[in-house]
Amino acid sequence: MPESRTINNDHWRELEEWRGKIDEIDRQVAALLCQRLLFAGNISAVKSRIGENVLQPEREKEVYINVLSQTDSPVMSQALERIYHSILNESRQFQQECKTGEQNLSPH
Repeated sequence: MPESRTINNDHWRELEEWRGKIDEIDRQVAALLCQRLLFAGNISAVKSRIGENVLQPEREKEVYINVLSQTDSPVMSQALERIYHSILNESRQFQQECKTGEQNLSPH
């Protein structure tokens, strides 16, 4: 039994190591997403000044092409497409809120 417990502990330790790596990536992704939202807010201000709509399907297609070119795996490509669908929806919403003054970009 002790050998089995050691193997089990090794698996748990490995699981925690992988989770720690994902936690670090999540912190990086969150920081980058916050930066992306700030940039989207700036883009919203420029669009307002030049009379452009928030929704720009051609630009969104460019974003998908750029992102999906980062992987050769069909499974990862599908996952990235779903993830970026959500990111673009939130970015559009954020831009709309910035445009109408509902969004305060300054930290609390």
